[in-house]
Amino acid sequence: MNISILLFLIGILGFVLNRKNIILMIIAIEIMLLAVTLLVLIMSYSFFDNIGQVFSIYIISIAGAESVIGLSILVAYYRLITPIISNCLFINNTLHFVSPAERQLQIKYYNISYTFVGPYLLFLFPFLLSWS
Repeated sequence: MNISILLFLIGILGFVLNRKNIILMIIAIEIMLLAVTLLVLIMSYSFFDNIGQVFSIYIISIAGAESVIGLSILVAYYRLITPIISNCLFINNTLHFVSPAERQLQIKYYNISYTFVGPYLLFLFPFLLSWS
């Protein structure tokens, strides 16, 4: 029982302290669900009840579905917002916000530069062909 409480506290600390990293937040939620599952199994064993084991299987399946949905949302978000073109930029350790109009210009600039410069780079540097 102490192990499950300790795991739950570790999950809460991981969730609170890692508010900027979504993957670590999902892992912390999984640790909390693992602690609850462990507590349900311990109580099921101590009271000689099989319902707790069935409920723990249910909790594990819900935790798996939750992590799949969270990671799929993260992948979809990463496909929309790339690290190259972001809403804010750090220049000399100072946060600069980019307006949506400037962001559209950045998107147009990056698309044009990749389409026009790419073939010339491949012509000038043949070893880049193996990387593409």
